[in-house]
Amino acid sequence: MRKKTKMGLSLALTAAMTAGLLSGCVGQGSQSSGNTDADTSKTTSTVSVSTASEESGSGNETADTGDRPTFKIATVRWTDAWPTDFLKEGFMKELEDKHNINIEWQIYYAGDWSEQKSLLLASGDLPDAFFGSLALNASDVSQNQSYFIDLTDKIEANMPNLTAAFEEAPELKAICTSRDGKIYSLPKKLPLRPEVCGDVMFINKEWLDNLGLDVPTTYKELEEVLVKFATEDADGDGDPTNEIGITNSANSALMAGDTRHILSPFGTMTSRAGNYMGLNSEGTPVFVPVQENYKEAVKWMRGLWEQGAVDPEYFTQESSMVTSKQQAEGGSRVGLLFGWTADAQAGVNEGQYITLEAVEGYDGTHYVEEASNYLDISDREFMITTSCSDPDKLLQWADDFYTDLASMQTFYGSVGSEITDNGDGTYTVEVPSDGSSLDTSAWSHSFRDFGPKYMNPDFYDNVILPEDQGDGVKLAQDEINAKYITEGKNVGLPMIQYTEEELARITALGTDIYKYVEAQYAHWVVDGGIEEEWDAYIDQLNAMGLEELVEIHTNAYNIYLENMGE
Repeated sequence: MRKKTKMGLSLALTAAMTAGLLSGCVGQGSQSSGNTDADTSKTTSTVSVSTASEESGSGNETADTGDRPTFKIATVRWTDAWPTDFLKEGFMKELEDKHNINIEWQIYYAGDWSEQKSLLLASGDLPDAFFGSLALNASDVSQNQSYFIDLTDKIEANMPNLTAAFEEAPELKAICTSRDGKIYSLPKKLPLRPEVCGDVMFINKEWLDNLGLDVPTTYKELEEVLVKFATEDADGDGDPTNEIGITNSANSALMAGDTRHILSPFGTMTSRAGNYMGLNSEGTPVFVPVQENYKEAVKWMRGLWEQGAVDPEYFTQESSMVTSKQQAEGGSRVGLLFGWTADAQAGVNEGQYITLEAVEGYDGTHYVEEASNYLDISDREFMITTSCSDPDKLLQWADDFYTDLASMQTFYGSVGSEITDNGDGTYTVEVPSDGSSLDTSAWSHSFRDFGPKYMNPDFYDNVILPEDQGDGVKLAQDEINAKYITEGKNVGLPMIQYTEEELARITALGTDIYKYVEAQYAHWVVDGGIEEEWDAYIDQLNAMGLEELVEIHTNAYNIYLENMGE
C-alpha cells in the first residue's frame, strides 16, 4: 500500500480576473498526462488571470506589497472545469507565508494557450516565471532562450532540496541539463506512479466465460481469443457479427499507440513523443518501424484483420465511435481494451473486464511499456525569466516543492482538507465527499502532474491511498505486470534534450517520414503486401533522410547518458 502527505495548499492571492491577455487555440502540451485520466478533460477554456493583490505593481517588475515582494507566475491548466481555489489556501498559502512573498498567478487554459503563448513570447512582456511543463515546449525554450535565466549556479546556492534530489535521482539532473551544459528549467518526478506505463491490456472476461475460453497467456492464444470474440457470438445475443475483437480511432497517433499496445508482444515499444524511436534489446536507439520485429508485428496484425478480429472502422472512425462501442448500453461491444484503467475506457461496462497479464511474445518475452522518464520525469516545470528582479528568492520558494510532504500535496491536495495526517508519520488521501472521483479531486485541488516535485521512494509507504479509486487501483494493477520490466531495453526513447538546430531538423525530416510510415502501416494491415514491399519501403525512408534523423536522436541520447554519469 502506498501513502503520502502534503503541505497544505494555498496562496495569498486576492483573486481578480484581468481580462484580455490574448486568445486562441492550443496544440498539444509539451508533456501531457497521457497516463492519467486527466486526458478525458482536455477542453478549451477562456483565459483568466488571478492576481495576488490589487496593490501589486504592473508591468514586468516584481512588485512589493508592504514588505512582501510579489512574483507573477504563469501556469496552464487543462480545463476551467477544475477550480483554482487551491492556489489561495492550504499548502500554497503556507508556502507563501513561509517565504514572506505573494504569488500573482496568471492562469491560462490549454484550449486557448497556443495563440496566447505566441503573442506573449513575441511581446517580451513576460511573467517572472512559468510553472508546469504544459506551458512551454522544448521549441519554445530553445527559440527564446534569451528570455530565461541560467539557474545552474543558483540551484546549488538556493536549492538544497533539489540538490539532494539530483544526487538521489541523477536522471532528474540529466533531463533538465541543456546541451550547453546549463540548467534553465527545474524538473519533476511524479510520485506513486506505476512501474509499467499507463496503458495496459484489459480483456473482456464476461466474453471469455460465455465462450468457455481461458485467459490467454501467449500472443498466439490472444489471437485465437480475439478471433473467437469477433466471430462466435461472444455476448450471447444470437448475433455473431456485432462483436469486435479490438478497435481504435483514426488519428496521427494511432500507429504510435499500436506499437505500445496491440503490437507490443513483438517488443515494438516507441517513445511517447511520437517520434517512433525506441531502445532495442541492447539498449541502443533505433527507429522501430524499420526493425524486423516491427515487420513481424505488422504481419501478425494483418492476420488479425484477415480473420475479422479487427474493427473494420479501425482506420476510419473518430474517437467518439470507439467510446460508443466500448461503453455501449447493455454491454461493451469490444473484447480487448488498452488504457490507464478499465473504467476510463469502458465506463459503466468496466465490470466486464480484467487486467490481462502481459502475454508471452513472439520470442518468449513478456513485453510491457516501462514507465520511462518521458511520462514520470520531465523538465520545464519551473522557468524564471529575465523579468524577475529577485530570482534567488523565487528559487528558495520553489525549492520547497522538492520535499515529500510538498510533493504529496501538489499531487493530491492539502493536508487538512484532501489529506488526513494520521499523527504517526502516515497520511491518508481521502475519497471526495462530494461523490466525485479521486482523480478529479486531485486535478481540482492540486497541480497534479505539473510543477516541481520529488518524493523519495522511501516515503511512498507513508501515503495511504483508497484501494478502489484512482492511483490505488492503478498501483494494485501494476503488480500484475511490473515483474516484466526490462530496465531500459525494448522501451521508448526517454525525454532528452536537443539543440534548436536539431529540433528544426527533426521537424523538417520527421513530418514526411512519420506520415509515410503511418500510411504504410494502415495499407499493410488492410491490404497486405509488407513482405514484398519491405525493401522499397526501407529505401524510401532512407531517401527521405531517416539515417540523419536517427543519428540526431542517437547523439542526443548519448549526451543524456553522459549527464547521467553512464
